[in-house]
Amino acid sequence: MQNKMPSHVEYLVIGGGIIGLSIAYHLTRLGHRDVLLLERDQLTCGTTWHAAGLVTQLRANENMAKLAQYSAELFRDLEKLTGQATGFRQTGSITVAATPARMEELKRGASMGRSFGLDVEMIDAAEAKRRVPLLDVSDVLGAAWIASDGMTNPIDTAMAFAAGARQGGAKIMERAPVNRIVVEKGQVIGVATAEGLVRAEKVVICAGLWSRNIAADLNWTVPLHAAEHFYVVTDAIPGLPGDLPTIRDMDAAVYAKPDAGKLLVGFFEAHAKPWGMDGIPRAFSFDALPDDFDHIEPYLAAAIDRMPLLADVGLQLNFNGPESFTPDNRFLLGPAPDISGLYVATGFNSCGIESSGGAGKVMAEWMSTGVPSSDYWEMDVRRAMPFQRNRRYLFDRTTEAVGNLWNLHWPHKSPKTARNVRVSPLHDRLAQAGANFGESAGWERVQWFGKPGSKPKTHASFDKDDWFDASGAEHAATRSSVTLFDQTSFAHLLVQGHDALSLLQKLSTNDVDVPVGRIVYTPWLNERGGMESDVTICRTGEEEFLIVTAAVQRIRDLAWLNQHAKTVGYVAVADLSSGYVTLSVMGPRSRDLLSRVSPADFSEAAFPFASAREIEIGYGMALAFRMTFVGELGWELHIPAEQALGIYDALVAAGYDLDLRLAGYVALNTLRLEAGYRDWGSDVGDEDTPLESGLGFTVAWDKQADFIGRAALETRRGQTPRRRLVQLAVPGDAPLMFGTEPVWRDGELVGYLRSAGFGHTIACGVGMGYLHAAGGVSAQWLKDGSFEVEIAGTRYPAVASLRPFYDAGRTRVKGQHLEAEDLVAPELQPRR
Repeated sequence: MQNKMPSHVEYLVIGGGIIGLSIAYHLTRLGHRDVLLLERDQLTCGTTWHAAGLVTQLRANENMAKLAQYSAELFRDLEKLTGQATGFRQTGSITVAATPARMEELKRGASMGRSFGLDVEMIDAAEAKRRVPLLDVSDVLGAAWIASDGMTNPIDTAMAFAAGARQGGAKIMERAPVNRIVVEKGQVIGVATAEGLVRAEKVVICAGLWSRNIAADLNWTVPLHAAEHFYVVTDAIPGLPGDLPTIRDMDAAVYAKPDAGKLLVGFFEAHAKPWGMDGIPRAFSFDALPDDFDHIEPYLAAAIDRMPLLADVGLQLNFNGPESFTPDNRFLLGPAPDISGLYVATGFNSCGIESSGGAGKVMAEWMSTGVPSSDYWEMDVRRAMPFQRNRRYLFDRTTEAVGNLWNLHWPHKSPKTARNVRVSPLHDRLAQAGANFGESAGWERVQWFGKPGSKPKTHASFDKDDWFDASGAEHAATRSSVTLFDQTSFAHLLVQGHDALSLLQKLSTNDVDVPVGRIVYTPWLNERGGMESDVTICRTGEEEFLIVTAAVQRIRDLAWLNQHAKTVGYVAVADLSSGYVTLSVMGPRSRDLLSRVSPADFSEAAFPFASAREIEIGYGMALAFRMTFVGELGWELHIPAEQALGIYDALVAAGYDLDLRLAGYVALNTLRLEAGYRDWGSDVGDEDTPLESGLGFTVAWDKQADFIGRAALETRRGQTPRRRLVQLAVPGDAPLMFGTEPVWRDGELVGYLRSAGFGHTIACGVGMGYLHAAGGVSAQWLKDGSFEVEIAGTRYPAVASLRPFYDAGRTRVKGQHLEAEDLVAPELQPRR
């Protein structure tokens, strides 16, 4: 019989699957004893019990990989730590490639793994056959081998977490459902149960399939949807090696692992079957769904082709059970934006077992300290947009989400389903002009323009194909003439009131006490000095400021503003994002174009850099910012949405003889990389300081107002950072770079690229990444070293610099008419 429900706890975990149990365990490892976990039925009864139990470590980015690597390391020791066996075995994994594109992806993944400290070995088909004799490798081009991968028993591993949590003082109660989460004045105060209210200082939702609805009751978007997920288990196979590694054929969407003398064969089918759209039954426990052999038969046939012995083996089990998937195939971790003390850890996309140790550690630390231990933005629930809890949207996206986990991860790829949710008023005009759209935060954004009337593509290839030529022409036009970018996805946040300035001075490293009509670029820091965001702030009145930030940062930045607005006097914060269209006019002839459609004075004297004016343009009005993200003269036009079409048409008509070109985000990225502009979420994040990121110029040390994070920066002021963001260029005919490529100095791995592209002006690949040196990353350290960037397993000579490779003096931004070719860094010019 269970003990009585407590009336108050410090930490409360909702859900007794492997994630909730891992969080409870890790909270006790941090010394917290007042921990309660409530499970509606029995531990592991939702999805943990039927998971395949694979433990793989190569993920899409460093911090996701760290979660899986930590899990594998912990699983090795968990039985010793808790006394409960886990069934973990480190038998390795092999992933075969049967197409050139998959082989390229595996090679790039192997290089990325090395960046993260994971040993990924590329082997040929013969070696793959030697290691796994049951494979047919007649069409295999090569394979990736990871010796440290393995498998574990999901239930036993979860019970080990439970045992360790109890040993650490946590209380775990089964058949204790939570009826609702109780919130008062924006603060979680506990949960309602059949035995009454349990007060809690911090609550985390780890309810898997049920998490979306639990959060939706609080008007919080936690977007995930269940899908039917299939595997089969064969009859016993005589002579099957017990140490057989996990086998993956991602092109065939199948995997296999040994299971007590049998093979478990599972699938990540291209068109999945969403389940539970009307809600998951509360009593759903240790339940399976009806099998569907017709649905999996093509994938089982592909498995037989890869492992011919399956043709002569019967099936003992045909299993179908639900798993939850998110719209972008990334986890949902972190705090509720508007409810203090409430967190979530869910949406693991069939990767919950292998990530459970790391996710539990991350969430325990996050809840304990209030900040994540590292930059987990890719998994942060605050990236979710409010519309994404729409059930029809989630249903349609989930049909694709399962297969997208293993489909080729082409550059600039976006999902095909549930599109056109958020569109610019200019969308149809842009589509007619040949736009190839991608998706960001639900927005349809132009990646590049094909020929008018051409069939749009949903991704780029790894090679210099049509997309490369098209975006390259847009890049060149921005350097030589004038281009027009639709950046309507920008978020616009208005801060007003007597204490608006005080709030923004507290948040900003830069001094925002500027005259009306001036613009300030500034980071916002956390207490450890990391960049919570970077924003552009325009002072539009004595007590009014307009903040412009990226689409993906909208919810995060709005929550940051509201959180800190409570600590000052009178401030009102409003989200105006849906009311604005942003058109960016960029290039050396941008002044000429704007002067044709507006009577405003765009001269250097009347309209200097970092100033804003309301201007007449076409038949409408716009708030014009003299700003740039491409390293050229240019203006951002922030236009009332209802006036956007007329102003766009006026610009296009006036730009015909100026060679005006429409441009997309791929060109925007390559332009900003050449010019050294940082992108939050790629190059900078919440564990990167302005001093490490080359943004020290944004810190107003002499401003009278204090700002969050200043104390942390003061301790590093004047020092040469041991970790520093550096520009890297790879001259010559190297393959294209897209980010995560390792960087070597004198044969030693010193970092990896955070972002990368092809610099069409400097005629080579360009990127930026944090490099590490015990004595500090200085200009002299860069000069003294010999650098290489590893691309798909091959190292290429590289040039490293603390300064941009294009127009380091910002002459073009200032409107000076120097030729673009003359502004390329001297160290690259001899190779041109």
